[in-house]
Amino acid sequence: MDSAILTVLIILFATIIMLVSEIVRIDVAAILCMLALGWSGILTTQETLSGFSSNAVIAMMAVMIMGQGITRTGIMDRFAKMILQKIGNSRRRIIGIMSMAVGLLSGFIQNIGAAALFLPGILNISRREKISASALIMPIGFAAILGGTLTMVGSGPLILINDLLRNADIKAYSLFSVTPVGLTLLMSGVFFFFLFGKYVLPDASADMSRVSEQEKLIEALHLPNQIHYYTVPSDSPLIGKTTEESDIWANYHLNILGLCRQQDVKYAPWRGQQFEAGQNLALLGEESASERFATDFGLIPGQRFRQFAGLDDPEQAGFAEVIIPPRSQLAGQSIRHFSLRKRYAVEPVILFSKGKEIRGDFSDHTILSGDTLIVYGPWENIQELTNSSDFVVATPFETETKDHSKAGIAALCFLSAVALAITGAPLSMAFFTGAAAMVLTRVLTIQQAYQAVEWKVVFLLAGLIPLGVAMQKTGTAAFLAEHVMTLVQGTHPIFLILAVAVLSTLFSLFMSNVGAIVVLAPLVISMAQIGGLDPRPLALMAAVCTANSFILPTHQVNALMISAGGYRNVDYIKAGGFMTLIFLVIIVSVFYFFYV
Repeated sequence: MDSAILTVLIILFATIIMLVSEIVRIDVAAILCMLALGWSGILTTQETLSGFSSNAVIAMMAVMIMGQGITRTGIMDRFAKMILQKIGNSRRRIIGIMSMAVGLLSGFIQNIGAAALFLPGILNISRREKISASALIMPIGFAAILGGTLTMVGSGPLILINDLLRNADIKAYSLFSVTPVGLTLLMSGVFFFFLFGKYVLPDASADMSRVSEQEKLIEALHLPNQIHYYTVPSDSPLIGKTTEESDIWANYHLNILGLCRQQDVKYAPWRGQQFEAGQNLALLGEESASERFATDFGLIPGQRFRQFAGLDDPEQAGFAEVIIPPRSQLAGQSIRHFSLRKRYAVEPVILFSKGKEIRGDFSDHTILSGDTLIVYGPWENIQELTNSSDFVVATPFETETKDHSKAGIAALCFLSAVALAITGAPLSMAFFTGAAAMVLTRVLTIQQAYQAVEWKVVFLLAGLIPLGVAMQKTGTAAFLAEHVMTLVQGTHPIFLILAVAVLSTLFSLFMSNVGAIVVLAPLVISMAQIGGLDPRPLALMAAVCTANSFILPTHQVNALMISAGGYRNVDYIKAGGFMTLIFLVIIVSVFYFFYV
């Protein structure tokens, strides 16, 4: 065995051990692999650092920037609401429908683009419905990868295999030649997670580090977290009464979060606000109390009103702990005299004063320095408290104002980038052009664009790409392929088909899928000819199998999803291991009975 091949194999196995055992972080493992290839003399300095200029890495960075632009303009908020209205909040239904949607789209655009388009919406749904992101993101990512096998333009290897076949004087395939096997793979992936997702995906409920600050606050203080919606009919005795006269705080222990009529929305209406016919109310409190209030005043129950869309969205509104400092104007006054609701449009829910917890109506209680208020309201309004010297807001939160006026521009930039990629432009150029367009049109500032990049993912891909270069340069890939062929030569044809499928899968884990098919195509053609089989379908199968990259997060889509889902390598080994086996069984069976 050549010393260069031996060195690459040692580095390869050492990298696998680091990735699987998680001795170090996956991005650190990738960097160590890259440096080992450089210092061992296997690669030149330029080759060692080539990952940082690769199309895959540049495309990944561009996708992250465009995803941030789409999120900031509120496009995905509307998308998430539309999806939830159509399919409800069932985790299984969300996974099934979203997976099919991203998979079908991935058949016509690069799978990284399809995944990036859906990722912000999935995260939004996760936050809205309190469904663990780890239960949604991996199935969607796998569907994007599987969807790339639906057509001959769905992935790089399938596009490239036709050129490689023509170079070998073998007839190329038509656009939908691979669709039957691709559709079978996509459906199998969707049904796998639909049926067994809860068994193979990580249980995020046991991970307290993922519990949000809002959830911790609600649990610790036993805060009401249900919002109830009602409409005031024309014959309601509530009409003409003020919020204080309704005794909603004293007798019902409810809080009015919002009151609106048509488009006029008032958050935390002050005590002098009168009720009118046709108004919609958003009440915070126990369900039994809100039902009693509604019965007493003849209110009509309703669903989420469009005007109150942000009140139950953790990204737009929530609870906050507010401490009264010594020099606060509120110290020594009551909430009534200070006009807290009128000034800041936030609803006080609980008061902690002198070690006592006070709920209900504490409007006339004298506030002392050191007291703590629990208030509820839109984050924008709570931000005003933060900016005031009268309050110290102890609850961490991030307020990100959505610029809806830029939604059309952001969508146009993204869709234009996708259109460029479909027309044949390099993926990196197409997506980076879209990202630059978002900066130039002020959808994002350049600083926000830099902050959108997940550098852990960038270094993971950039560090592992040189490994694929080394496998090709030193002949390690050809060496492995030839030794596999010696094991199956002269056996039943199905073993040759299985060998090609397994070899393609292994190569795709540590090489770019395009690089894998470039190495594999001539080897597979030779293997088929030696084994007395038609090389054309075997070459196609090899191209399809380069999508069988689920066990490690080395595929571009998996690399994009790993941080968003909070996954570890063991999560991919568990779920991806089963998906890999299903993929192999289907691909070998379909090609053996229908293609070869």
